[in-house]
Amino acid sequence: MKIAVSAMGYDLDSPFSPVFGRCPVYVLVDTDTMGFQAVPNQAASAAGGAGIQAAQDVVNRGVKAVVTGNVGPNAYQVLASAGVPVYVFADGTVRQAVEAYRAGQLSPVGAPTGPAHGGMGMGMMRGVGRGMGGRGGRGFGGPPSPVQASPRPAAPAAGPSRQGEDVAGLKAEVAELRARLAKLADRIEGRGSE
Repeated sequence: MKIAVSAMGYDLDSPFSPVFGRCPVYVLVDTDTMGFQAVPNQAASAAGGAGIQAAQDVVNRGVKAVVTGNVGPNAYQVLASAGVPVYVFADGTVRQAVEAYRAGQLSPVGAPTGPAHGGMGMGMMRGVGRGMGGRGGRGFGGPPSPVQASPRPAAPAAGPSRQGEDVAGLKAEVAELRARLAKLADRIEGRGSE
């Protein structure tokens, strides 16, 4: 059976991505043979509708299940309408996510697990942005918007689960940056050898 796993890289040992619509890569895995195909998520940098576009893409690729960390309401609706169940995995590699799925350790969710636009915080609000201008936002030449100029609100006193979510988000960001850096290094080396 073919499943899609949200990932930070292009193979089974890549870090798992905790977001669906804006993950950098989907690793499509045949659960019987462990054969796989890595597919860049073309919707990851979309200005809007990333979840819907990503969900439609994996449905069109014939997947029978999705394993991810969080799925928003729009993506969930597309997947549910196509009869593609969503399974939530916490942290690890793509291989570990597939093994947990194969072992029956994951249960399908019956509703979205994240808010609408939940993946936007992976960079836009932290001042990293997605390359659409300076200062981490949509920066088309004017001053930063009030959202960008405002300091990040102090996190409420957090228990262990909230701290774990923050750490997982930071780990995912680091993994995404490493994957992007590796792709850039490959492009540079490829041009140098031509």
